[in-house]
Amino acid sequence: MPSKVSCLYLLTVVCWASALWYLSVTRPSSSYVGQLSIPVRQTGKQPKNGTLGNIRTRSLNPHDFDYLINEDRKCEAEVPFLVILISTTHKEFDARQAIRETWGDESTFADVRVVTLFLLGRNADAVLNQMVEQESQIFHDMVVEDFVDSYHNLTLKTMMGMRWVATFCPKAQYVLKTDSDIFVNMENLIYNLLKPATKPRRRYFTGYVINGGPIRDMRSKWYMPRDLYPDSKYPPFCSGTGYVFSADVAELIYNTSLHTRLLHLEDVYVGVCLRKLGIHPFQNSGFNHWKMAYSLCRYRRIVTVHQISPEEMHRIWNDMTSKKQLKC
Repeated sequence: MPSKVSCLYLLTVVCWASALWYLSVTRPSSSYVGQLSIPVRQTGKQPKNGTLGNIRTRSLNPHDFDYLINEDRKCEAEVPFLVILISTTHKEFDARQAIRETWGDESTFADVRVVTLFLLGRNADAVLNQMVEQESQIFHDMVVEDFVDSYHNLTLKTMMGMRWVATFCPKAQYVLKTDSDIFVNMENLIYNLLKPATKPRRRYFTGYVINGGPIRDMRSKWYMPRDLYPDSKYPPFCSGTGYVFSADVAELIYNTSLHTRLLHLEDVYVGVCLRKLGIHPFQNSGFNHWKMAYSLCRYRRIVTVHQISPEEMHRIWNDMTSKKQLKC
């Protein structure tokens, strides 16, 4: 069955790649970004006074984007133990497929229900939007909102994930937020860190905790203007490459974000919301926000590793699943 899905996926990608080439040759170039032409799947309306609670004061930062693609019934049949939210971009087809076939496979653990979702905004290229729509119709694991998909809008993407959990999957126990170039050791995450047999935690947040301050150099990728964030120190925050939290925190962060000035550095922004909530993120050495040289024994001890290509993801996963008897 997985091979049939992979073939179907490959055929879809080839067809759309051909369409992309054709349109890039034949259509006039323009900087105008029009309305999306993708067929938007009809999804359930979010209740104004439902799961997310009543907001009685005017929002400083209203998250009023419509869903272009949604999977609002993902949690209806069975409440998941873990929801995985993966920040991705439209062109990362190979990375998404590698995750589906390795650590993000929802059917890996028979005794633990896992839901995997890829998070995107709206692309300026209508063809890429259509390709994502086709991919969504095959795999049903994508959520897209109507904001521009860009580096500076990563915070909106994360808040979309928080909103989705709070609205459509509030009874889940835990959430992992990560990126599409991260390898996750699911055995370690589920059985050693989260431990399904134990009582679920509340107001829990963990990852690679960073204690730092804003970079004022305008040439830096992480530049933070003084007028946007005047303080000299950030609150403790977890690297956006991967962090885990109890699902109740999703609604708390989302509601807090509505009254918190938006920052483009999403992990810092989540840290600001956590400080307002009085939630302190726990340091966990298993979360790595950098590239690590591969060895099977080393990767058995981690939870996340950064900068992993789709090819590496398959190799690592195959090693970890086929060499379980190997002693370290």
